[in-house]
Amino acid sequence: MDETMSVQQNLKTIKGNIQQACHIANRNPDEIKIVAVTKYVSVQRAQEALSCGVVHFGENRDEGLQEKWDHLTEQAVWHFIGSLQTKKVKKIIDKVDYIHSLDRISLAEEIHKRATRPVKCFIQVNISGEESKHGLQPGEVAGFVKDLSPFTNIELVGLMTMAPYTEDEELLRTCFRDLKELQGNIKSMDLPYAPCMELSMGMSNDYMIAIEEGATFIRIGSALVGSEK
Repeated sequence: MDETMSVQQNLKTIKGNIQQACHIANRNPDEIKIVAVTKYVSVQRAQEALSCGVVHFGENRDEGLQEKWDHLTEQAVWHFIGSLQTKKVKKIIDKVDYIHSLDRISLAEEIHKRATRPVKCFIQVNISGEESKHGLQPGEVAGFVKDLSPFTNIELVGLMTMAPYTEDEELLRTCFRDLKELQGNIKSMDLPYAPCMELSMGMSNDYMIAIEEGATFIRIGSALVGSEK
């Protein structure tokens, strides 16, 4: 997408695409939340997104989160979407509403210890099996969910994955379908701390496919706010 276009123009295009994908999948567009990934753009560009009605913002570094949070915090809902080092939890825990990268017990322990209220978390799943990707293997997820039971400051709202960067639509659909099936399995465990109703999947290049396969949160960077670096 043309990065010189306004966020408002980009958002109009994205919403139209969401409508189209939801029509194909017989879904309600209101089920889809757009997370604006602002890690490569200025505070001003993020503020432009906010002024257009974007509510959810995602950052993957504590420094970037702090900078944007200082300017947008009162109106925005904040998502930490990157791999999260345990030692960084204390820097972001009172600023974020969602963490998309829970993938180990040591991180769960630290979130629980530092949080002053339950934090909505997604388990990151390496659904594609790529060595370059973070996250649990699919077969590890159910056991990990059970191990989260002592951590009352964690609410497991869903699963997150990053699909391969590819134009192979069938491969993308397989990844997203597999995560959707896994989400259903976790949801059926009927654990009060793990409602697991949400799916964080789909980015600028594949969000329409992700929506057709069940995404509820899509993480959009370049297609929405572009890149200024």
